[in-house]
Amino acid sequence: MATTNTYRDSSGKTLEDYPRPSVAVDTAALTVHDGRLCVLLIRDESGDERLPGTFLHPDETLREAALRALREKAGIQGLNPRQLQVFDDPKRDDRGWVLSVAHLDAVRADQIPLTERTRLMPVDQLPPLAYDHAAIVGHAATQLRAEYRQAPDPRHLLPPDPDGLAIRDLRLLHEAVLGEHLIADTFRRAMLPGLEPTGQIRRGMRGKPAELFRRRAD
Repeated sequence: MATTNTYRDSSGKTLEDYPRPSVAVDTAALTVHDGRLCVLLIRDESGDERLPGTFLHPDETLREAALRALREKAGIQGLNPRQLQVFDDPKRDDRGWVLSVAHLDAVRADQIPLTERTRLMPVDQLPPLAYDHAAIVGHAATQLRAEYRQAPDPRHLLPPDPDGLAIRDLRLLHEAVLGEHLIADTFRRAMLPGLEPTGQIRRGMRGKPAELFRRRAD
């Protein structure tokens, strides 16, 4: 009968000989609500507000854990969480030694079902949050804003429109994400390389009809 050799390092220790931290997965789900960049917060059993999160289960990937926490604790389905950063301060969690693999996701506000235990808060007006979740939100906002400086609505926060999107609507969204005013002509020039015209126009607006575009990545 074949035997399984147990791995030992140079000091003769096995993997089981080393203390192991628990691994948490916390996700900053960002959206635009009332013209501002916001994050989804949940209120836990203790009354503290925090990000949707969970502990990693056996045989589960980090992405699967993030999706499970968003689904079970926030009622959000079908998102695309991406790893943001590992928060590894040994004292970050008063429950014990817990690493957090923070994730970032972005979702339209109309896809977030709010309840008495969840709310959307502007990222620059956070209430006190559990653990180091305020730092996670800060890193997530910085990352998302960097993405929106480079490409037109890369996380698809604008509602889908089969006719295409107008540059003005796109600019207003980017202003909300970035938290700053954008010069219309400069913004248009910066975004056009990532857009292609649909051949459609939107009438009924003040001024001349708006030409419509789609993202080149679509």
